[in-house]
Amino acid sequence: MPATHGLEELLAYHPAAPVLSVYLDLDPSAGIDGQRLQLREVTRPFEDEAPEDVDAVRRYLDHEHDGSGRSLALFSNQEDGFFRTFGLALPLRTRARRLDRPYVKPLIDFIDSYGHLGVAVVDRQNARFYHLDLGQVIAEADFKGEEVRRVKSGGGSQEVGRRGGAAGQTRYAEELAERNLRQAAAEASEFFKTQGVRRLVVAGTEENQAYFHAALPKAWRSLVIGSFPIDTYAGTAEVTAKALAVARQVDDVRERKLVERMVTAAAKEQDAVVGLDQTLEAVHAGKVQMLVVSEGYRADGFRCSSCGFLTSQSLDNCPFCDGVFVHIEDAVEDAIQVVLEKGGEIEIVHHNHQLEQAGQIGALLRY
Repeated sequence: MPATHGLEELLAYHPAAPVLSVYLDLDPSAGIDGQRLQLREVTRPFEDEAPEDVDAVRRYLDHEHDGSGRSLALFSNQEDGFFRTFGLALPLRTRARRLDRPYVKPLIDFIDSYGHLGVAVVDRQNARFYHLDLGQVIAEADFKGEEVRRVKSGGGSQEVGRRGGAAGQTRYAEELAERNLRQAAAEASEFFKTQGVRRLVVAGTEENQAYFHAALPKAWRSLVIGSFPIDTYAGTAEVTAKALAVARQVDDVRERKLVERMVTAAAKEQDAVVGLDQTLEAVHAGKVQMLVVSEGYRADGFRCSSCGFLTSQSLDNCPFCDGVFVHIEDAVEDAIQVVLEKGGEIEIVHHNHQLEQAGQIGALLRY
């Protein structure tokens, strides 16, 4: 099952017992023995409390995994008979958690950066379209336009003469190239719509990119996040690598602007908060439109067993319902689950000093 679809199942899963969640970097240089050793090390802390789950994830790597992919996400709750795996085409930092629900924060981050990305490689005659999801080519299509012949300087073939000389032939070639690019844009729109693409990258020469971009319907032009130069005959691996690099660069810029806006608004008390406890209070009140979290940030906390209020403070009773608190290993992960259930968005931010100074977590509010 693709991870983008499986995420919905993980979010909807409410287990009776904790779930062991493992993210494993399948570094090919380590070999299968190194990968198995890494999995044993990261799951060792859970051998006593969840031996069946540890056995399940280790057994999967030993006997069921086909060796493909660059990283692996595994979720096990043998008490419920629940076991899910997702192969990913890009590296993901190795880690393991055993929490009340599946640990989905790394998966959300991955999908946010690399999910449902469309790529159009265009030239004056032909085009190729790709749907990339988490680094994997899900689908691709080709467009073949009419042949555009180059005019040789100083010469004049019979065809050139029939069209009014070299100048006329040049104009005709340009018109033909533009027509090909318009048709390519129309076919690309249909392909990306069918595939459910959410962001688009255009590749080719600057001139061809410009023609293609202008020919796209307005709705698709708004989804173009970037571009890169590439030879028309470049292979799929090169196209994929360059498109993913563009997506990551664009996300870095967007994340920086988002954090700046949030921190400034929080300082002015204008529909934003920063810091763990203020953010958790906004989560409980249902105010959070977008939860913003530093990658890898986690925090011990407490959850009210009656109303679900989250806090980092050890309180005797819940200030909202007088309920009793239970200790939880990661209040941030619980907050993510609550925000998603209430229709909010999650933004995982990488290496942002401003957010780290603000407490590593914050939120843009609905009101």
